[in-house]
Order: sequence, then C-alpha cells, then structure tokens
Amino acid sequence: MTPEEVRLRQDQERVAYWKRWGPYLSDRQWGTVREDYSHDGSAWDYFPHDHARSRVYRWGEDGIAGISDSRQRLCFAITLWNGNDPILKERLFGLTGTEGNHGEDVKEYYFYLDNTPTHSYMKCLYKYPQQAFPYTQLVQENQRRSKFEPEFELLDTGIFAENRYFDVFVEYAKATPEDILIQIAIANRSSEVSTLHLLPTLWFRNIWAWNPEIEKPFMKVVSSDSNFSLIEAENSHLGTRWLYCQGDTELLFTDNETNYERLFGYSNDSPYVKDGINEYVVNGKTAAVNSQRIGTKFASHYTLTINPGETKVVRLRLSDVQTLTKPFGEDFDTIFQTRIAEADEFYQRICSFPISEDERNIQRQAFAGLLWSKQYYNYVVHDWLKGDPQQPPPPPERQAGRNHEWISLFSEDILSMPDKWEYPWFAAWDLAFHLIPLAVIDPYFAKLQLDRLTREWYMQPNGQLPAYEWAFGDVNPPVQAWAALRVYQIEQKSCKKGDRAFLEKVFHKLLLNFTWWVNRKDVEGKNVFQGGFLGLDNIGVFDRSRELPTGGHLNQADGTSWMGMYCLNMLVIALEFAKEDSTYEDIASKFFEHFLYIADAIDGIGNADISLWNEEDGFYYDALRLPDGRQFPVKVRSMVGLIPLYAVIVLELETLERFPGFKRRMEWFIRNRPDLKNNVACMETPGVGARRLLAIAYQTKLKRILQRMLDENEFLSDYGIRAISKYHLKDPYILHQGEHDYCVRYEPAESTTGLFGGNSNWRGPIWFPVNYLIIEALWKFYDYFGDSLKVEYPTASGQEMTLREVAVALSHRLVAIFGQDSAGRRPVYGGLEIFQSDPHWRNYILFHEYFHGDNGAGIGASHQTGWTGLVAALILQNAEHRAQEQQHGNI
Repeated sequence: MTPEEVRLRQDQERVAYWKRWGPYLSDRQWGTVREDYSHDGSAWDYFPHDHARSRVYRWGEDGIAGISDSRQRLCFAITLWNGNDPILKERLFGLTGTEGNHGEDVKEYYFYLDNTPTHSYMKCLYKYPQQAFPYTQLVQENQRRSKFEPEFELLDTGIFAENRYFDVFVEYAKATPEDILIQIAIANRSSEVSTLHLLPTLWFRNIWAWNPEIEKPFMKVVSSDSNFSLIEAENSHLGTRWLYCQGDTELLFTDNETNYERLFGYSNDSPYVKDGINEYVVNGKTAAVNSQRIGTKFASHYTLTINPGETKVVRLRLSDVQTLTKPFGEDFDTIFQTRIAEADEFYQRICSFPISEDERNIQRQAFAGLLWSKQYYNYVVHDWLKGDPQQPPPPPERQAGRNHEWISLFSEDILSMPDKWEYPWFAAWDLAFHLIPLAVIDPYFAKLQLDRLTREWYMQPNGQLPAYEWAFGDVNPPVQAWAALRVYQIEQKSCKKGDRAFLEKVFHKLLLNFTWWVNRKDVEGKNVFQGGFLGLDNIGVFDRSRELPTGGHLNQADGTSWMGMYCLNMLVIALEFAKEDSTYEDIASKFFEHFLYIADAIDGIGNADISLWNEEDGFYYDALRLPDGRQFPVKVRSMVGLIPLYAVIVLELETLERFPGFKRRMEWFIRNRPDLKNNVACMETPGVGARRLLAIAYQTKLKRILQRMLDENEFLSDYGIRAISKYHLKDPYILHQGEHDYCVRYEPAESTTGLFGGNSNWRGPIWFPVNYLIIEALWKFYDYFGDSLKVEYPTASGQEMTLREVAVALSHRLVAIFGQDSAGRRPVYGGLEIFQSDPHWRNYILFHEYFHGDNGAGIGASHQTGWTGLVAALILQNAEHRAQEQQHGNI
C-alpha cells in the first residue's frame, strides 16, 4: 500500500485518527435553515451576510480555506484585508436566493487544488482583489437584471483588471494526526507594490452560549519572540492545542460572542465580541480587542508589503505538542515535500492507466473538490423546533413550518456536501452520486455516508429518507440502492473483496424505504408512481412538488422508472446475499415480480389507459390524470422520457444456475403470466454468453428512444445529453388548461421561469448525474446485445456504433467540457477570456452544477464537485477502456 493507504487503514482501524482534522468548515453558515429562527422561514433574510461577522452561529462555523476538528470545537481559517474593503474578508460573499436574477450565487473565485482522503495534504487557492470589494454593486446590478439577462459576476465589475489581485495559496500537511503544518503563500499579480493584511484566525465554536453547563474554553499567549509566538487553546472536551505563529507579529484576541449593540441596539454582555478584530484592524478601535491577550477568538496579524510578481510565505503550525523548539525548521519543508510526493503516489496508484497531463489535472482537482467539500453538519430538529436555553422562544409558526415532521432527525456528522457555499447541507440524491468517485479513493468514507443516511436518526420511522435541509419532506429519486451496490462493487474490484456487512445493513434499511415509496407514491395502487419533485426542479410544465393547478395528479415516467431501477438494484443485492443465505432468493423473487408489474404498468400492456409510452412518438411522457379520471400525455421531450433506460440489469447464466429457487419461481412467473413479459424483459432469449436481460425498454423501444436521444437536433450535444430536447426551441410545448397556458421551451442555460425558484434549471442544460446513469445503462445493454445491436451515432449520420462505442463516445463528450480543445480553450469557461488564456487562471477548474446545452459552459453553483465530480470516475473508466482496447489490439 501507498503511505496514504496505510493512513486510511490506520484511521479505519482507529489506530491513528488521521481524519480528526479536515476541511470541515462550511463555506457559508449564514442564510441556512439551521440558523433561521424567523416566523416565516425566510432563512436568507433572517441571518444575512451583513450579520455574519458580528453574530454567533448556533449550528456550525464558516471560513475561507479553513479546517476544524471532526466535532468543530476548534476552527482555523484565513482572514484577509487589502486596506480598502469596508470589512475584513473572513468569509465568501454571494447573493441570496432573492438577490440574484437567477437565484443564489457565490461571487468569489476560489479553487480546490489538492487533497488526500486523510487530509494529510491539502491545497487551495483564493483570488483576493486589491481594490474595495464591490459588495453593493454586485447586489444592485443583479437585482436590476431580469431572468433573460446573464448573471453579473465579480469579473464583470472590472476589479481584476490589470491583474490587481493577490493569489492566496493555503496548504496543510500533517506531520502526525494532531500536528498540522500550515503554509500560506501570497503572490502579488499586479504591476505595483501592494500591501496585504493577513490574519490567520483560530477560534472556538460557541456552544457555551446555548448550554450554560458547558465550560467556556479559552486561548492565551504562552510565549512570543522574534522567531515565533505560541498560543494555547484549551478546551475541556478536545484537550489542549498549541498554535505556532511564525515571526514577530501582532497578536489579537477577542471573544466569539454576538455584538448585540451593533445588530440590535442593546448592550453587550462582554466588551469583546465576534467582530472585535474587524473593528480593530479596519476601524482602528483599540478597545475592541483584549489587551490581556486572552479570549475565544485569536488572529496573528501580518502586514505584508509585496512587490510586483513577488510571493511571500507565512507559516503556522497547529499541534498537540507544546515543546517544539524549531516548529519551522528543516523538518517543515521535509514534511511538506514528503506529503506532496505521497499524494502524487496515491493518485498515480488510483489511476495507473496512461492519461494526458490535462486529464490528470482535471481528475486531481475533481477529487480535491470532493474532499474539500466534506463538512461538519449539525442539525438537531427537536432542539431547533423548541428553541435554545437562554434564548427567546421560537415563534409558534415554527411548530407547523419547515421540517416540523422531522423531529427525529439528529445529525452531527462529517458529510459530503454538494457545494459548501451554494448547498452547505446534504442532499439525498446528490450524495449517492458523490459516493462513486469517493469510493474509488476512500471506500470506507463512502460506505459511512450511506450508513448514516439510512440510520434511524436520519430516516423517518415510516422509511422516508430526508431530501435536503430546505425541505426534508421533498422527494428525491431513490438512488441509494444503486449507490450502495456500486460502492460495494467498486471496493470489491479494488480490494478483491466486497463489504457484505455494509451492504446487508443498508439493504435492510432500504427495504423500509422501498415500502414507503410503494405506500406513499402510488396513489392509485397501479404500479405507476408520482414522486413529485424528484430533484429535477422545473423540468416540467408544473412545479411537481406542489398541488397541480388543474387538480388531479401526474403519473410520472421518471418516478415509475426510478422505482423500476430500485427494484432491479434490490434484486441484484438480494442475489448477492443469496450466495451465502438461500432465504434471500425469496426476496429476489419478490423484487423480480414487482419489477415486471412496474414495467407492465408504465407501458400500459395490461391497462392501456395508464400507459406512459407513446407509440406514435416512440417516447415516454408524464401523464396528467385529471380529477374526472381522464388522462392525457404531457408531451414534453425531456429527461423524464430517458430515465426508463436506467431500469436495466443483465443476469449471467451461472447466476441463474446458482440459485435454483429463484430460477424456478422466475420461470413459473414467466410461464403463468406471459402478459407481463411481453415487450418488457427478455428472460427467455439468451444474449451474449447466454445472459438474460431485465429492462423496461427492450430492443424495439430502446432503439426508438436512442434515435431521439442521439439526435443532435434533439438531446445530443457536443458535451453530453441535454435535459430537454432542442426540438422545443422552435416548438415549445404549451398546455392549455382553462384560462391559463403552461409552457416549456428549450433553454440551454439559465432558466427564464420562476416556476421553482433559485438557480435550478432542467430545461435544456447538461447534468452530470443523469448522463452518468445513461452511460451505465448503455454498458449494461451492450453486455446483453454485444455487437449484434448497433444504432446510428449521431442519428441520421449514417454511422453505426455498438452501444459500447456510444457509451464511450458520450463519456468523452462529458470529459471534453473541462479539457483543452485544439486551440487550448476549455468549453466550461465559455467566453471568459481570463480563464482561457491567463496562465494564472487557465489550468484551474471549476466543477459547475450543470452546463450549457449548446456550448458546454459552466452554469449554476460553481463548486458542485459533488455530482459533477463524477468526471473523475469517467476519466478513470475511459483510461481503463483505452488500455483494454490496446491490449486486445483494437487500437
């Protein structure tokens, strides 16, 4: 094993706690539901950015390029001041959901450059302007713009003109699990001498204000001379840590307490409050910091004058050892060099196949973003609902408001976040996709995520999984069984052994969740499911998370197909357990039977009036069921009609022979209910290697769906599969109901509708998670059909490909979003010239939430390395496929 893999093993076996410290700070804690104690649930307004520097958080902390321990008792992050800003730069700024013309949006430039699973080495970059940060301009201009105009970004303000900014590189290297070396390198990119105030900040999360029984921690100066200063941080639960600060610097102390006077106009309990260091540095208020040099928040103040093109380096060390006599001696450089070399070795081991340097750079930063997006997430809904000791009681409206049904949810874990600024809270279906690349580099952490999500302190007693913080009761696609199976398979492939105990534990919890779906989301009991929101936001004519304006309900092609996929994944898992316990054959049989009923229902074979398949168009549509019982298709050509492809598995002949009980019951069902297998599944006709196929879309339907999906005038973009067909650009779908018209038009970028709110948009852009599942489905179909089934790629091109070749081609299109083309330009950055040509920008990658359906430019949340981090897995898969082709002489 590589040294990093040894550390992973030591942490897993609790020999050495290498993961106790990590990048667990949020990028944004203000504006979250957890911090919202308003009467109307207006989280963005109740705790705005302007309050964040002065007001203590209840449930977590945020910072720039920061770290904390795994219970977030002690936090470290950088603070900056360019001498012009009205406030210290302690946290990342962005627009709230109501301020942005396309929803919430971070307005900063920062990049996660490297990270290892144990966080033994971490590196990130923050670009800090030298002029006053344009807070007001960003808010006012975006509020002025309509949804038909692009977002007004920080680059658009001109603040980076003539390279008037600092590159601030922050690196961490662990000498031991508790001895963390910190190196901050600041480069002046402008042509003029410029001064930067750097304030590395250490503070305790305030938990004593909410619980008077908790002993208040403290920090104090132990010693200080021209070489370094030593700060002691004492916490009764964490123990004592010492921060070594290089050089002779100004040492500033205050307390992490709310400034009630500034925010609410009444006196403070203590003269030293959260924004005390800000008041001292920016406004010159000497009384704002504690002259006794003690407190619960500390910063070492470095005033750095940096010449044009010069880089200055500041070093610190956070350790459990007080007696380091030369904390910044030769071993400091040696440890950094060793950890960097070990990170290189680890990632070379992860992807040992030949790939280009550009691909390796993209993959490395994708993994880094996933690991930097781990966050301490604390939310105890019971306590949040009833309010906190020594605080005003929450408004009575809260008892019937957001998340009040989730009183059992108790979260205090390190979780993988979609984006620690835009979405600093877990999302159930996002998390499932995070786990695929995470399982490649840290299967133990990936398994732990699924285990947590399905435990009783997350899952409702009725089996429902929490969706996401803004509305736990919303419904996300049920992809957890797929994720559990894939994590199991990935670990099995890399370690030669799968973790059956993990898979079985999750499987039994998912049985409860599956039952919840069947009981709650099939209103007519006909195996056609509704689902509602399903994470696809505004993909349809209506907001599917609300009551329909027409009355009735939507029978959803995607909801029904997700349930078909759920059945098949549970079937495969049950057969895996049946290898050692034959009782699982019965469970596998039950899921086989249920799948056939779902596949029959979606096609309407047994009941044509519920069919979601449209024979004329060769496509699946949602169907609107009106209160009077009438049903008609909602003919929007969207991802909804492609999701039926996901419901597919291939069974090896040896699998069937190994489980005679399952095979016998399956054959009985096929023999006695032939109506349920017609055009649904091929369990009698053997494919390649005598394999058997279970799928909603069998050969005829498969080819008709692919004909549309692979048409460049419909779904196929140069950069993947669009969420809605481009056909609707010239021919929008319009539904006439009463006095109202409801319209869906192809929109390749940001949505112009306020249907769902925020910056969510499924009306044309390219989304990684659903594309990834399409590629997986094509591989499964190829496993069955082999080279015998070919389709035109692209449609009407006259060029035929096997489904394997189509899957590979789609993978390359997705990766191409980030890669340099023949002109050295990256589609993800569109027309942003500084990202395309400037050497200090062009090789840093942002992993957006979704991508322009025509040109591949990044849109939405800019750091959603969560599910867009799937690109790291695609690069690995593509490299492995190339190596296999070369080995067999096909290239």
